[in-house]
Amino acid sequence: MRTIDAGVIRDAVARLCVAANRRLPPDVAEALHRARAEEDWPAARETLDQIIANFQAAEREGLPVCQDTGMASVFLEIGTDVHIEGDLSEAVNEGVRRGYRDGYLRKSVVTDPLARVNSGDNTPAILYVDLTGGSGIKITVAPKGFGSENMSGIKMLTPAQGEQGIIDFVTETVRAAGANPCPPVVVGVGIGGNFDRAALLAKKALLRPLTVRNGQDYYARMEETLRAHINGLGTGPQGFGGKTTCLAVAIETFPTHIAGLPCAVNISCHASRHAEELL
Repeated sequence: MRTIDAGVIRDAVARLCVAANRRLPPDVAEALHRARAEEDWPAARETLDQIIANFQAAEREGLPVCQDTGMASVFLEIGTDVHIEGDLSEAVNEGVRRGYRDGYLRKSVVTDPLARVNSGDNTPAILYVDLTGGSGIKITVAPKGFGSENMSGIKMLTPAQGEQGIIDFVTETVRAAGANPCPPVVVGVGIGGNFDRAALLAKKALLRPLTVRNGQDYYARMEETLRAHINGLGTGPQGFGGKTTCLAVAIETFPTHIAGLPCAVNISCHASRHAEELL
């Protein structure tokens, strides 16, 4: 049994909040460069040039990629041979608190959804914990702005609607979003489970490297089909038209009930921010 002090987790979360907001994941940066090389619509090329210049300046100057530094989702994969000494939830929230303070990141969380009073430190975080084998901890911090989060959706399809029903729902969700989520977007799709598990699957799908397809050939092909449908919408970078509305589609699945086919869509802006660390 390995013991890890909760303070170590706190410090890692603080670092990751800053890193995720200042530097794009390499695969996302590469996808944007690739999209720029393939675009032939002048307005789309110019927009992608500005997006690329923005994230390069952010990394160079140590500034956030976007003024909306998001609500922090923190994913912990904890080995069953790990003992955490201290309060895990408080450690994560203190890490977010310090990261947003020390990184001079915008604090966007309100303490009550209707009273709308700012918490002042971007807490509480949204915390997800999975138990895995081994004696390590993987921490992933994914700050999510609500320009894209607000465009997400879920639908309890019937089994009879099948693959076409999923394709239609995902494509229509992105079409209706238009320029609001700051395209080109990354689209996470969760299929199966129940109402809440489908949404979590869609959220987790956004953490997958853009170059990695679903491990099942069937769903890997569906990812490419959806990407083609979405890019065919012609929304383009920031809504100015062009062939690049979507950088990637990632599908995650889970077994479900015989009477159901839940499908959730979680849309990320072109920044698709996340950073991870192994302890």
